[in-house]
Amino acid sequence: MNKVLDESLSLKVAENIKSKVNKPFDNAYKAALVTQGATYVQGFLIAGKPYKPKEHGWIELGDSVIDPTLPHLHKKPEELWYFAAQSLSVKKLKAVIEESKEDYPEDDPLPIYGEAPYEYYGDIMLGGQEYLDAYQAAEAKCQELQAIQAQNN
Repeated sequence: MNKVLDESLSLKVAENIKSKVNKPFDNAYKAALVTQGATYVQGFLIAGKPYKPKEHGWIELGDSVIDPTLPHLHKKPEELWYFAAQSLSVKKLKAVIEESKEDYPEDDPLPIYGEAPYEYYGDIMLGGQEYLDAYQAAEAKCQELQAIQAQNN
């Protein structure tokens, strides 16, 4: 990903929305609602060792990543790698959430996986081709990081 994590804005937004641990999609949703010009993003995060892609949500503003879950990750920005699978405008995000709440009131509307057909990534089938592409890019980065770590040991 070419976008850079804005640590100070991430921390500011996290405080503003009262960010919660283990709630990256909810945090990103709340952040998108209060951040003018933001785009809601879902994809994968590599957060230091052990190097493994994890589903995650954040927002983007211009060329910056704003991660309202940052305070709970306990990692330095240089230990974080983001791989976007899906981006939604705030207007589209609100519409999808409303529709999900009407159609599936018993289910949490987040994360949003887009349109079927869904692809497998790892041993899970969620998301379309863009999820598979993002997952494979994250896996490749994990292998690269593990190779660097092995060379340094």
